[in-house]
Amino acid sequence: MKSRAGKRLLFRSETIEIVMLEELSPEKFSKANMIEGKSSFNLLFLLSPHIRLMASDCGRTFAFKKSQYILHYSPQENSAELWTENQEPLKYFHIQINYNYILHLIDPKSSKENADLLERMVRNHYMFLHKESPPYMTVEMHMILKEIISYSKKGTMQKLFVEAKIIKLLILIFDQFNEKNTIKEMPETPSTIKRFVDENYHRNIKVEEIGKKIGINQNTIRKAFKAQYNMTVSDYIAELRMLKAKKLIINKELMIKEIAIECGYEYVQNFTRAFKKKFGISPEKLRNE
Repeated sequence: MKSRAGKRLLFRSETIEIVMLEELSPEKFSKANMIEGKSSFNLLFLLSPHIRLMASDCGRTFAFKKSQYILHYSPQENSAELWTENQEPLKYFHIQINYNYILHLIDPKSSKENADLLERMVRNHYMFLHKESPPYMTVEMHMILKEIISYSKKGTMQKLFVEAKIIKLLILIFDQFNEKNTIKEMPETPSTIKRFVDENYHRNIKVEEIGKKIGINQNTIRKAFKAQYNMTVSDYIAELRMLKAKKLIINKELMIKEIAIECGYEYVQNFTRAFKKKFGISPEKLRNE
């Protein structure tokens, strides 16, 4: 059973086509078809959870989480079938770029670095970030998509605007994969971060401070820690603070404000909110039970 899908053509030129699909009335097992043109690079951003994609060129089904993406080169025209589960709306953003446009943009004859970059794109090096896990969109990528969607001018101005945004997206993608290689070269990075957090979580620390203290770029810190421990640095800090708070709450000689400060919270209301979210009960009620 197919759903009513709102497929919008946002931009089309001789070399670039941008389509956004957003379901209007999702139904169970609803599906949509996506076409990849011959000799094209395809940036596909998955904007809803639990998306499945069946690719005709390899006969394989991929599973995506919300905000993951792939950059895929298709030498021949291909089709892909996408669907979601549990009646969730299907939403994706598809940018198709002609090979010759990328060829002109990168100019592989100008340097070996450029030639290697194009080769990696053609070999679909930019599909999986860690093992076989597609990369996640950064905040900046989300912002660029919103800018493309909301841009109202047409003609030459729109063409220049879209091309500039696509170039920025490609730069962000290349940077993200370069960071992956940096993480591989520094296998001790996650444990170094964890050790610093374990010793300092009771203070009001941020990722920026961690980066300065241990001399590692904050984006690399986020990527390395998430890849190793499957949770963000911020979530790990919050987890440590809540575990300590639960131990301290039984000591009725300590005021709630004192416990909040001891656990790294400057404001007691923020501590109370975090505690209730974690344990489903306020610190005051838990103490009095």
